[in-house]
Parts: sequence; structure tokens; C-alpha cells
Amino acid sequence: MNRQVVLDTETTGLEVAAGHRVIEIGAIEIVARRRTERRFHCYLNPERAIDEGALRVHGITTEFLADKPRFAEVVGEFLDFIRGAELVIHNAAFDVAMLDAELARLVPSPGRIADHASIIDTLAMARQRYPGQRNRLDDLCKRLDIDASQRRLHGALPDASLLAEVWLAMTAGQTALALGGASESESGVISRARPIGPVRLRVQHAADVERAAHQARLRAIEKRCGRPPLWSGIRGEESSAPV
Repeated sequence: MNRQVVLDTETTGLEVAAGHRVIEIGAIEIVARRRTERRFHCYLNPERAIDEGALRVHGITTEFLADKPRFAEVVGEFLDFIRGAELVIHNAAFDVAMLDAELARLVPSPGRIADHASIIDTLAMARQRYPGQRNRLDDLCKRLDIDASQRRLHGALPDASLLAEVWLAMTAGQTALALGGASESESGVISRARPIGPVRLRVQHAADVERAAHQARLRAIEKRCGRPPLWSGIRGEESSAPV
């Protein structure tokens, strides 16, 4: 099963060596390039103070976290959720180091994050695709026409949701249908489809929410390009609203 888990964390500070801790984990599941309803989210009591700089970024206070569970209380559920998946993380080195430090504090330790899931760093992907440009999550949302207007403070779950859209947009051209020939998967593995006989295809109509999202996408394209997409108005496609 082609399964990704898009993950983000918030922490008490930036330095693992200074004993900073994870205070929020947000993760969203993607299967076969579609977001599912499954997600993992929790706040954690770090048992230490939060740096002022970190507080300005995420707004999560020590008082709010006082009655939240410790990492040890949620680690089993968390590892079950990510196990066997490709973890999609922006600036993965930071989040993974923080989570590895949390795992190392447990006795016995369940190992490292890489022992349970593979890791994809979207920051490294973005730097390769957009060299010399700023590649923060906000920058990528703007570049890829993903609405991040509601983002005021950082939060693990909303940031994971935005990153899921970024990753899907950045990898949209990497998949191909294997119709009787060889194709290359996202992991770089070459596979060859077996020939199949005639099949009866089921017509799956778009839901109302999907049609609304499609129209919003057309309007974003028109706003960016200054003219409607070529396929606007074709086969019942609604014209986009004036800009």
C-alpha cells in the first residue's frame, strides 16, 4: 500500500542538546495520493519551561500543557500510526531529532523514528526544485497557490495539513499510469504492468465538495495567469468568477 504520513511537531525550543521537548504532534494520513480521515494529534506535557521565542511562534503555554499526557503515555499509539509509512516532514532533521530524543528517554527505548518509518524531507525536495529561493512552508504555499491565509501561529495539525497539500502538489508529476509498459514509481523502482483483458469501468462522479474545490482551483489559476484556463467552459465546466 502506497501510504504516507505527513507530520509536524511543536517544541519548547530549538536545541535538542539543551533538553528541549516535543509539546505537540500532528500527523495526517495519505493513501494512494488521497487524504484519508485518519489522523494523529496530541499535546504533551514537556515537564519543563517553554522558551519565549518558541512561545511567540506557536502560542502554546506551559499552563495549557500542565494536564496533558507525557510522551511515554502516547508513544505506543503514535508509533502504531506511523509504522511502515513514508513520513513526510518539512525540515525533517529537526523534527526527527526531537522525536528521537523523546524515544531515547524511554526505558526500554523503542529505537529511532527511522526504525519505524522511512523519511521524506520536503525542505530538501524544495531546495532541489527551487534553488536559491526561500522554501519555508509559507513560501511553498504561496508558490503553489495553496491557501495559508488562516495561518497566524504555528500548529502541528494545521501545518501538517498545509504540508500535505504542498507535498501532493510538488509530487503531482511523479506518478504515471503503467499501461502495458514500464513505469517508474515515486520511490524510483521500475515496475512493469501485466497486460489485462477488457474491463468494465465504473463511472465515479465527483462529489459536491470536490466540484467546489475544483472551481476554487480554476479561479486561483485565472487569478495567477490573468485569464481563464483553456478548459474553462468545456463540457459544462463553470466559468470562473471575475477577478
